[in-house]
Amino acid sequence: MSPSTPTRVSRFQRITQLLMATCLGVMALAVFVNVVLRYGFGSGIAASEELSRLLFVWMVFIGATAAYPAGEHMAFTSLVGLLKHRRVPMLAMSALIRLLVILACALMGWGAWQQVIVGLNSHSVVLGYPTALLPLPAFLCAVAIGLTACVELLRMQPLDLGHSAEVE
Repeated sequence: MSPSTPTRVSRFQRITQLLMATCLGVMALAVFVNVVLRYGFGSGIAASEELSRLLFVWMVFIGATAAYPAGEHMAFTSLVGLLKHRRVPMLAMSALIRLLVILACALMGWGAWQQVIVGLNSHSVVLGYPTALLPLPAFLCAVAIGLTACVELLRMQPLDLGHSAEVE
């Protein structure tokens, strides 16, 4: 593969960065316009707060989804340190940590999905969007990270902490 050919990960990172930048830009513009209208003209845009909240939630979970394959999430360094003292092979450590990630994703996804179902029948006060759009990014994030961890587990990839952090 030539250096000019982007990999799937870099394309994925660029797309997620673009989505997060779009969310942040729209949020900043909405809040700025609302502040100017409120303090300058005594009126405001009611939808600004609701839109900003929705975009912030989506931006956070898009970022969390993008951070996992890049190795930018917090690492279980204390668990790795504990297992190193017991002379557990690195492959077994990697499998255990990925199983814990998959379990955490399953729990988060299950809870988020329950909230999506509850939100299908209710709508936001000002904009009128289904409130299921608030927990939906948490569900999608849990699914994406869980699937990524499953693929890494099945490929038996050794754990890459992404840094040379000291074990606490």
